[in-house]
Amino acid sequence: MTSAIALFGSARRHGNTGAFMDCIAAELGIEVVDLGALRIAPYDYAHGHRGDDFEPLMRRVLAFEHLVFASPVYWYAVSSPMKVFLDRITDYLDLPDLLPEGRRLRGKTGHVVCTSIYDEAPKPFVDSFHATFEYLGMRLGGVAHVNCEGGYEPARHDAAAIDFARLLTGHRPG
Repeated sequence: MTSAIALFGSARRHGNTGAFMDCIAAELGIEVVDLGALRIAPYDYAHGHRGDDFEPLMRRVLAFEHLVFASPVYWYAVSSPMKVFLDRITDYLDLPDLLPEGRRLRGKTGHVVCTSIYDEAPKPFVDSFHATFEYLGMRLGGVAHVNCEGGYEPARHDAAAIDFARLLTGHRPG
């Protein structure tokens, strides 16, 4: 799948969610952007952070049809780097010079990759992505989740990553 990019936000790049996302990305052959390694300031109503890394990243992101959002579940919500990224999309809805670009999110497909200590991704976590995608005119393509209460175990979790990657490419898990 060449028309996809992964946006990864976590306090640990090589933690559970990072390992899960990296397995999916390797199967798909896609780039994983570490949001925590970029300089992306929080949203502000005065739009005083236009010189940070957000707009160049969004220009890249908008070139893809499938956007994979990867975050561990923190208190039933996304990680701080992911929340900042999602909030900053507002710039593309508020600013007249960015609005035409922001409209390019319409019709794209968003996918969610997450880990937690639960057997399923918590409903409030998934619902926040679903509502955000709906507001932006995007589709929710699917959710990949694994329970990493004891840590990421490749022998146990890689199969879920590969199955999810196959669903994204239109191949049935086998």
